[in-house]
Amino acid sequence: MKAILLFVFTFIVSSCCGTNKVIDNQPQQTKEIVAATELPNTIETAVIRESLQFPKEDNSVQISLSEDGTVSDDGISITTEVIYTEAFDHSIFNALLKKHVSKNGNVDYKGFKNDSKTLQNYIDLLKTYEPKDDWSKEDKLAYWINAYNALTVDLILRNYPTKSIKDIKDPWDQRLWQFGNNWQNLNAIEHDILRKMDEPRIHFAIVCASVSCPKLQNEAFTASNLEAQLTNATKEFLADTSKNQLSKDNIKISKIFKWFKKDFEQNGSLIGFLNQYATVAISESAKKSYTDYNWDLND
Repeated sequence: MKAILLFVFTFIVSSCCGTNKVIDNQPQQTKEIVAATELPNTIETAVIRESLQFPKEDNSVQISLSEDGTVSDDGISITTEVIYTEAFDHSIFNALLKKHVSKNGNVDYKGFKNDSKTLQNYIDLLKTYEPKDDWSKEDKLAYWINAYNALTVDLILRNYPTKSIKDIKDPWDQRLWQFGNNWQNLNAIEHDILRKMDEPRIHFAIVCASVSCPKLQNEAFTASNLEAQLTNATKEFLADTSKNQLSKDNIKISKIFKWFKKDFEQNGSLIGFLNQYATVAISESAKKSYTDYNWDLND
């Protein structure tokens, strides 16, 4: 007997944020934002407008049923298809990064400034839909990593042109963005949120707009690809000889490993962490020194 296929679709939450559960009393503000602020023609993709203007279907699960309508003995069949939907849609920021950030991480801030309204749309959505308790760790990490990077770009644009983020007064302590009842700054996002999530690789994902920082990726971080993205960002950073010079018995590494030493020693030694992502095997007794940090703008 052929199995009857039942498609179960969860509710559509909003045009921006589709979670695995219905969020009660969540205002549907995405369309209002679009109506109030027209996307400039400089973003040459229909994906952004579609993601903002049209709701997306949430997770779908295909289940094999027996003839009488009950779940078959083997539970979910081998043909089951589970479609993972991100808790937050980062496609706007993804398109901006692809347009204004090179593969090497150089940022076209002038181009970003031309698309500042679109960047503000994305930041408005971040402020409107903060992470919920039932979001996965990956969804929360992707949200706050992208938020940190988007707000850093916004900070630079507010003070552009500038030669360095350090030329801005208290750049990491300015509370410029209101998330719910809290005014956020970059330090709070990094130290009070991201670092407390016990994922040391965030240090190669968040970018302080400087030459010696890890490069700003030209794609947004997403929950479904987060593991691969964090691993890739870490390997790329360690392989960059302008920031790290590694050999078996001598290492000259970024001061990031000095400033956040405890983060990298959560599950062993710093050398042990490096050996997970480096292309050379480093001795535990290797001589260690640090490279100078260049705070020039990453443009």
